[in-house]
Amino acid sequence: MSASPELLSLPPSVTADSAARNILGPAGNREKINKIESLNKKKKKMVVDTKPKSSVKLAKGSRSPRTVVRKIDESVDSSCSLKSCSSNGSSSVKTSGSERSEKGNGNRLKLVVDEGSVMVLTLPFKRCDWITQFSDPLHVSFHDEEWGVPVYEDCKLIELLVLSQASAELTWPEILYKRDRFRKLFENFDPASIAKCSDDKLLSAKQNGSLLLSEQKLRAIMGNATGLLKIQQEFGSFSTYCWRFLNKKPINKSFRYARQVPAKTPKSELISKDLIKRGFRCVGPTVIYTFMQISGMVNDHLISCFRHTECNNIAKKVLKPVSKEIKQETDNKDDAKLSHE
Repeated sequence: MSASPELLSLPPSVTADSAARNILGPAGNREKINKIESLNKKKKKMVVDTKPKSSVKLAKGSRSPRTVVRKIDESVDSSCSLKSCSSNGSSSVKTSGSERSEKGNGNRLKLVVDEGSVMVLTLPFKRCDWITQFSDPLHVSFHDEEWGVPVYEDCKLIELLVLSQASAELTWPEILYKRDRFRKLFENFDPASIAKCSDDKLLSAKQNGSLLLSEQKLRAIMGNATGLLKIQQEFGSFSTYCWRFLNKKPINKSFRYARQVPAKTPKSELISKDLIKRGFRCVGPTVIYTFMQISGMVNDHLISCFRHTECNNIAKKVLKPVSKEIKQETDNKDDAKLSHE
């Protein structure tokens, strides 16, 4: 019999390496790598699931936003943390034990936590497209507080008419910065005082060697004051004269884009023609439509602007007492008729 072949002896280092080496599967080492990655994912998922879940409810305020001067521009970056926000978005935390009540705001989101604490996050307001991040703050404030709000006081309406006439020569930021000077020059827009104003007083009102408006425009405002006094005598007030063209009810528009807002309308042309017949000057259809917009006779805020809904609500509140008075007058007339019968 032949001797059995001797087995070759390997060094101990080689045997250790071969024992530690991974055995290749049918798909190579990739199969084992995939198994390791899946195990790691399961571990991470288990760690995430063990974290306590906080049930946070998101509720939006039901009331409409308040009209304040210090509002947050939409253009400003709103990426602020919930705990602390800078001028781009303010937040406040209110605990359940506090008795302090906060006024509702349609642009505020409240985060209600289980413990009872409430975190209020103020979101940026959406305004009309012609108000941008580069707009003057005074112009923004005018848009947020006055533009489109129905006005029924004579002195206020006369002021807005004069400012609308000035818009043919000046920009609105310039007009608003000179507003106090207009009030001082025209005696708070009392038509009797304007009619008595002398030419020397008008022409002496200069700033840096230039008049507030052109001499032609100033003389037109003086002449219009006489016509305003006649309107007040005929209709009782300038407000009654203006609102009778609209049946005492503002016109509500629903424009989506700024390009849809007209420069004049048939209604403004009708008022312009009537004023010109009464001897008024510088009251073209475009000036009159501007006057209608800022005096709230027309709500031309875009439907995406937060002031569109607010101005509609203000108009409804103003119309309610007026409708009650009209109803009471009709009831009195019916009672008088019945008594005569």
